[in-house]
Amino acid sequence: MTTDNSSSKSLTFFLEEQIPFNKHLGIKVVAAENGFARLLLPFKPEFVGDPRRPALHGGILSTLIDTCGGTALWTRCRVNDAIATIDMRVDYLRPAPEADLIAESNVRLMGNRVGNVHTRVFIEEKPDQSIAEGRAVYNIRRKTS
Repeated sequence: MTTDNSSSKSLTFFLEEQIPFNKHLGIKVVAAENGFARLLLPFKPEFVGDPRRPALHGGILSTLIDTCGGTALWTRCRVNDAIATIDMRVDYLRPAPEADLIAESNVRLMGNRVGNVHTRVFIEEKPDQSIAEGRAVYNIRRKTS
């Protein structure tokens, strides 16, 4: 996918409006350009996994990592290409506070059928403190038309 404005708008619309789970969570695309993506996940009380801490559920973090990684990869493809997660590892580094989360992903390797992406999650007020990091491998199926 090229990084022109129309392609970026198309990818943003697809991710925010046409993927029901992303829409349900409220994921927003902040940036998506040539191998890089930055997503925002606005805090919702339903995301809390342990109210005694309180800390957000790890599934929310892994979902954000997976979605951001796929978005970064999609910037190097076409929106109609199919991308599926093959493998993903998440390192939970500290409890996620009740705050909006930001994820940033960079494509590390892009092949014809496989892509490798690194993602970092943090809160805007503390960008130097990673909450979680993830590495994922995605299968790419390019559509011919």
